[in-house]
Amino acid sequence: MNHPDNKAPADNARDNKYPAPNPPTKKPIAFMSWLILLIGLAALAFAIYSMQPASEEAPIETISREGLVTQIQQLNRLQTVAFNVDTVITSERQGSWMKLWQDEQKGLFIARGRVDAGIDLSALTPEMVQVIQPDPAADSEVLRKAAQNDTQATTVNTAAMMPQINITLPPSEIFSVYLDDIEIYDWQTGAFGLMQVDPKILAQAQTMAKKEVLERACRGDVMNIALQNAQTQLQQLFAMTGAVVTVNTQGAGACQLPS
Repeated sequence: MNHPDNKAPADNARDNKYPAPNPPTKKPIAFMSWLILLIGLAALAFAIYSMQPASEEAPIETISREGLVTQIQQLNRLQTVAFNVDTVITSERQGSWMKLWQDEQKGLFIARGRVDAGIDLSALTPEMVQVIQPDPAADSEVLRKAAQNDTQATTVNTAAMMPQINITLPPSEIFSVYLDDIEIYDWQTGAFGLMQVDPKILAQAQTMAKKEVLERACRGDVMNIALQNAQTQLQQLFAMTGAVVTVNTQGAGACQLPS
């Protein structure tokens, strides 16, 4: 006779030997749905932004204040020549080992400068301008021939009635040296470009550019050209008066800025 209690252990053993399978789990569909929804919203927002007309930039407003005259200077200068010079300037600063040479800076600049030279007429003294009056006897002869209607002789001797002017010009000099423009062609700051640009590099480049512009003009004989042009211009100016003018020079001055 079988007892119910004897059957239970056998059933339990069979259940432990063949465990029941786990129910299937649902796939993470909710996360993917949210991700697709966010991407769609982002694409929609980008499309709406792209369809909007481009907004115009606000105009730049520039305000100038009333200027103040600080000085009025009289210039008795005869500027006779201007040299325009283009030059390339390299300005650099060596790096230090304490900053692993990252503070090294090097700039390459293209500078356009100008040198003005001429004669300072305020340096003329009365001894440097001599006026020789014509001979009265020559004037009488001219008048006598004019009375005889000798037009040709009168024209020839008209110069004898005009004074003779002898001018000795002071030496030529440099009036100004300045930069019209300086363009940054290249600027390197360390191996990785981590350091900020040092404004002293640009200031040093401007100083060197002015010196280079002046040096190029000096090599181009700017002082002699200024002196020759001044001599020619004064002769042409006084020639319009009919006077006999002789312009002498004291030679070219030093090719440097006045102190």
